[in-house]
Amino acid sequence: MNTSPDRLLADGPAVILVEPQLGENIGTAARAMANFGLRDLRIVKPRDGWPNESARRAASRADHVFDRIRVFETVEAAIADIGYLIATTARPREIVKTVRGPASAAMILRGHAVAGTPTGMLFGRERIGLTNEEISLADEIVTLPVDPEFASLNIAQAVLILGYEWRRSGLASEEEGLRFQTPNPSRPATKEELVGLFEHLEGALEAVTFFRPAEKKPVVVQTLRAMLAKASFTEQDIRTLRGVIAALENRPTRPRRRADGSLTTSREDPGEGAA
Repeated sequence: MNTSPDRLLADGPAVILVEPQLGENIGTAARAMANFGLRDLRIVKPRDGWPNESARRAASRADHVFDRIRVFETVEAAIADIGYLIATTARPREIVKTVRGPASAAMILRGHAVAGTPTGMLFGRERIGLTNEEISLADEIVTLPVDPEFASLNIAQAVLILGYEWRRSGLASEEEGLRFQTPNPSRPATKEELVGLFEHLEGALEAVTFFRPAEKKPVVVQTLRAMLAKASFTEQDIRTLRGVIAALENRPTRPRRRADGSLTTSREDPGEGAA
């Protein structure tokens, strides 16, 4: 069965919960789906019946997912329109099927959606998961790299992980999908500005007789410059550091421009450096 790829990509794979026991798990699964752009939630025989107010409360305003929930009596009915289905399990089964991790499975799901094939992800009961008969209905198995000593996940946690990988599979990079990006820094400092920092710091250290004995000053200066050069300062970094040094010198912190174009934070007349 083929459907519009645009619609399949917009809704994402169907999430099918088989006989969930708690309404809260249904609601938190819906919320996890909303976080990562999944909209088609299907439930097979929820233990506590339907509708379920506990589920709606737990969905935490993921109404665009929750209001579309469909309830089915059998797994077969819930997956009838799906062309490619993965089944999730935390333990090995005696079924010969390809086993994938979540990232690989998401890429396969997206590929089928792009081709116009409806896809789905099958999640089992809280206590016992999926039966072998239910897993046999799937095309492939997905399992997560969990600690084998504690492999059981809450349903909503499993949905969240698969939903995250689904969304990530449609991005050129992980950073592309972030809600905000690293602020643009100021431009890199020029060598003139870096040398100005060197000279300002060295002058301040000279004033407090830091270079002792005097004959070791060239080596110490060379070491300081090498250390500072590694930092890849921006223009703003240089201005901030020179302000710090000027404050420690108890002098004006804003550099002023001399007549020859150079910068200074000294109390000398701005024109004095031109001679």
